[in-house]
Amino acid sequence: MSGSAHSTVLSGARVVLPTGTVANGRVIVEGDRIAGSAHEGAQVIDLTGHWIVPGFVDMHNHGGGGASFTSGTAEEILKGVRTHREHGTTTLVASTVTGDLAELARRAGLLAELTQQGEIAGIHFEGPFINPCRKGAHEETLLRDPDPAEVRKLLDASHGAARMVTLATELPGGLDSVRLLAEHGVIAAIGHTDSTYEQTREAIDAGATVATHLYNAMPGMEHRAPGPIAALLEDERITVELINDGTHLHPAMLELAFHHAGAHRVALITDAMDAAGFGDGTYRLGQLEVEVKQGVARLVEGGSIAGSTLTLDTAFKRSVTLDKLPVESVVRAISANPAKLLGLYDRIGSLEPGKYADLVVLDAEFGIRGVMRHGEWIVSPAARAAI
Repeated sequence: MSGSAHSTVLSGARVVLPTGTVANGRVIVEGDRIAGSAHEGAQVIDLTGHWIVPGFVDMHNHGGGGASFTSGTAEEILKGVRTHREHGTTTLVASTVTGDLAELARRAGLLAELTQQGEIAGIHFEGPFINPCRKGAHEETLLRDPDPAEVRKLLDASHGAARMVTLATELPGGLDSVRLLAEHGVIAAIGHTDSTYEQTREAIDAGATVATHLYNAMPGMEHRAPGPIAALLEDERITVELINDGTHLHPAMLELAFHHAGAHRVALITDAMDAAGFGDGTYRLGQLEVEVKQGVARLVEGGSIAGSTLTLDTAFKRSVTLDKLPVESVVRAISANPAKLLGLYDRIGSLEPGKYADLVVLDAEFGIRGVMRHGEWIVSPAARAAI
């Protein structure tokens, strides 16, 4: 067959597949998809000494590049999305923070349009249906119980783009809201919660499937009051989000989650806010003022951690180099697992023929060297091309 200008063979790298890592492997890209065979005359890019992994999937992200997904214009949101793409996140769910319900509904309309355009993978509502005593960086005066009728209003305003809602399921209406979300195919996530062990198990039985940033904004484990963490870690129906930025979690707690839940039930997220990929300074997160110093975001009043400045390439590198997790486990947690949760695994999340050519090229030290989304280089690899 004659060659195609859009046919590329990435060769010589260690390629991480669902079945394991292939040394001296290759990935064939035809148009916007991964192909099973190469056309004669295809461009060959030699990536010897590098890794090729699936594009990262971030299911919990509030912004980046100086832009907020909660308050930014469409142009600003796209700038934030672009920032994260440059760091390997080829699929991103835009997360909001607590706000007035009418304003959140208007925001949902804008984010739904960007979802329909394929720029983001949907909407995650974090708040306002959370517990005031575990509010973190959410405006307390705007918090409310998870009334199923109000949850339904946000779903309707999203026009099918809602992917996840974080709830304190112990609050009045919590369990009914979980059931409503499950019926509509939207992830019910337990988070910003003061739930007991028993209440958490009830929420899981009602249909909750995700733990929003496990450990953070929830009670710790005690020997006579195991709380939500034990219930979330032990149940095979739950995927636990983890923010591996060195600030939100002690390395031992990350290891505990991977060991107890298993790599198949972990989703590495950023929980990023505007400053991700942008720098220190003063920002706003919803209604609240945030000061970012040395990459750590905290509320100006009270000092609570206010999201992160993390990008997923940093989370990947940290997980492999500092935490000594197997590369294959990290790939599952940063690509395959969130893709499955979002119902997108038939299109993304692994390097298999027929899926979108979403991939990341990493060097031997796991620094990012290339990012491809839908067959187009966002970051071109600094590698020698050969014919």
